[in-house]
Amino acid sequence: MIDIGSVKSYLQDHSLDGWLLYDFQQLNPIFWEALGRSAHVTRPCWFFIPAHGDPVLIAHKVDTGKFSDLGLKTSVYSGRRDMQHHLGEILRVGQTVAMEYSPLAALPVISRVDAGTVELVKSLGAAVVSSADVVQHAIGRLDKAQADSQASAARQLGTIVNEAFQFIRGNLSSGVTEHDVCEFIRLRFVAEHLITDSGPIVAVNEHSGDPHYEPTPGTSQQIRPGDWILIDLWAKEEQENAVFGDITWVAFAGDEVPEAHRKAFDIVKNARNLALDFIQEAFRRGEFLQGWQVDECARDFIASSGYGAYFTHRLGHSLGKTVHSYAVNLDSFETRDTRRISPGIAFTIEPGVYMPEFGVRSEINVFMSDQGPAVTSPVQEEVVLIAS
Repeated sequence: MIDIGSVKSYLQDHSLDGWLLYDFQQLNPIFWEALGRSAHVTRPCWFFIPAHGDPVLIAHKVDTGKFSDLGLKTSVYSGRRDMQHHLGEILRVGQTVAMEYSPLAALPVISRVDAGTVELVKSLGAAVVSSADVVQHAIGRLDKAQADSQASAARQLGTIVNEAFQFIRGNLSSGVTEHDVCEFIRLRFVAEHLITDSGPIVAVNEHSGDPHYEPTPGTSQQIRPGDWILIDLWAKEEQENAVFGDITWVAFAGDEVPEAHRKAFDIVKNARNLALDFIQEAFRRGEFLQGWQVDECARDFIASSGYGAYFTHRLGHSLGKTVHSYAVNLDSFETRDTRRISPGIAFTIEPGVYMPEFGVRSEINVFMSDQGPAVTSPVQEEVVLIAS
């Protein structure tokens, strides 16, 4: 379970009367992250953490057994009027409560509670604000063990991606395919006790122009001399509360990178480095940047280099127990993430450009510690050459 005392202190410091978490049929994974585990329940359930006082769980009579081991004060309801009565007992007219709601759905990762439920809470006299910053404080920050697990996973991914390039080199003349390389990586994950939910991405030539291309046996392309190769892989250690690493590297199956590919790679690499420098310089000034500011920094550079139309996704995402987690994203494009990159947050920096013929992405992992931003993954500085 999350640290209730820390959450209450945060609520008090930010003039919030409480954090009201709600779930129905697993619509809000943040609810279960707060409780520290998931359970199969069939009726609406609520978890209220007040700025002052004890937290309260509101659950239907048929579901209360799923929460009995948590040691929480529990209000049990049977019908809808009963549920509203219990909500009315914990909420007061004029209170301001945070919920997994985002005005105009500006942050989809936080926008988990339906409009009708927000209306219900408002009808009881409470004002509702977004819990985005509360969620980042309570769930998005890594403790030391998690930070260590993230760095360890990222380092292992760096080893595996280079082993994958060696695998391609050794099998280039025998018809190795994108899917073959995926299978090689998945076997390496098993051997190193790494787990993942999907992937990896192994994309050749025009396939690398699709940011989320994932080969299947039916779509997989053979890798030949003269091909451009992009590999994106993500995984975490096979232990409780482990945190994902997520990196992307590129290679060329030949002795010399073609000019168009080299130019695109250099622009992407420089945008990545510029974003990291921007965060580091701000930290030295005592400033924690907002996610959108870092995205804009890299995006403006790519646009000024003539590739703006080809950078079609946000600059980066937070890392946690899920590969795309609940803290700040580096984003001024898909959203405008105003959350700050504060200590305890792990995230990716992954600019990319995607053209019909090929795409380039360079992805690193960064952890914002109390001493400043630290890169936790290997960093690609040159295109890997896979000579036959």
